[in-house]
Amino acid sequence: MRRERSRALFRTFRLECRLQPRRARWIFALPMRGKSPLRWLRIFGPGVVTGASDDDPSGIATYSQAGAQFGMGLLWTMALSYPLMAAIQEVSARVGRVTGHGLAGNLKSSYPRWVLYLFVGLLVIANTINIGADIGAMGAAAQLLGDGSVLAWAALFSGVSLALQIRMRYGSYARVLLVLTASLLAYVATAAVVNVRWGEALWSTVAPSLHFDTASLSMIVAVFGTTISPYLFFWQASQEVEDEEADPKARPLLRAPWQARWQLFRLRVDTLVGMAASNLIAWFIMLTTATTLHASGIHDIDSAAQAAAALTPIAGKFAGLVFAAGIIGTGLLAVPVLAGSAAYAAAEAFDCPVGLDCKPREAKLFYGVISGSTIVGFALNLTRINPMKALIYSAVINGVVAVPIMFMIMVLGTNKALLRGFVLPSVLRSLGWAATLVMLSATIAMIATLRRG
Repeated sequence: MRRERSRALFRTFRLECRLQPRRARWIFALPMRGKSPLRWLRIFGPGVVTGASDDDPSGIATYSQAGAQFGMGLLWTMALSYPLMAAIQEVSARVGRVTGHGLAGNLKSSYPRWVLYLFVGLLVIANTINIGADIGAMGAAAQLLGDGSVLAWAALFSGVSLALQIRMRYGSYARVLLVLTASLLAYVATAAVVNVRWGEALWSTVAPSLHFDTASLSMIVAVFGTTISPYLFFWQASQEVEDEEADPKARPLLRAPWQARWQLFRLRVDTLVGMAASNLIAWFIMLTTATTLHASGIHDIDSAAQAAAALTPIAGKFAGLVFAAGIIGTGLLAVPVLAGSAAYAAAEAFDCPVGLDCKPREAKLFYGVISGSTIVGFALNLTRINPMKALIYSAVINGVVAVPIMFMIMVLGTNKALLRGFVLPSVLRSLGWAATLVMLSATIAMIATLRRG
């Protein structure tokens, strides 16, 4: 029966391409329209924004601590995590683009509701804590760049993040996020002005040095947990759906299989480039702090802002200021992504209207989660909660949530009844399951190290 269904799908695909050759040609020739050499930039969107948002201020703090504490010893984690991260993100994006529904909508149709509600609740909690840490880091970085109160700057950045999502239409908002990804270049610029031993750095990237002590294992787990996070899965899948709905000629691939060749190619390139940018920037952050802080005997960093402040007397004022400016740029990118991914998951789980093109009165739960998580995240900075301890709790929640969600995503990706002829190819399936096993191992190691501590 399944084989007959698959054959019918591909017969439909061939028939549509024969009956609608203009549409098929339009899909294949889309990036070639126009004479501008920048026309290929149309490929990039959800994947690049998702990858860039992974290097948020809390992630910068983790990568800075890895470089300060272990020097260049953990650069290899970026090379290892890249194919795994890219695979699970592509699977998430494919599910969204093929079905026309986000991850929560697809999980809801395949698993018991209480399972989805549990994981969505944990995702919202973890994202809110992360938002609070990121807002606080942006406030501290702004104080380094000029005068003013950390809380005043944090309130300003919270307001800007909310305005981006509530007041702007999706098309304009997506372009703003793409522009903000340029802030990641700050970390490349910082590495360019410090004295890097490039030969040692490249060797450390391709030749892993693994120590089985508690400190090393804890940091490796933190790096993997920061790099592969559940909110990234939900965000990229939902943004693929938003992109499809924003284009009047696009349809979910199940309804328009003749669009598959171009859309799956675009999706893969977008994801590979976005995740490469994410891991490369994380690599540069580790490299910069290893070359400066670790080499100067500074082995303990509590926040991204502290890393920026510590860089100034060692690498020069320019390096410290650029590093701090990058924290603000990446925070403005990451906070809307964290809040938005929680909102997509919650609204789809409860069958409520969803999407950044909806008006607030049309999607009350969606915008309520965005507003609530951002406001509560800011409010965490008014309490006596230690931000680094809060991030540890967030990392534990993310670790617990990531593994079962990755497992369910991979099962969705191989579900022929759901995806029909668009089930995952063997290479992508293998890498996706490998990423799931790595995250399972990392979570077990994280829980073991926390119990020892």
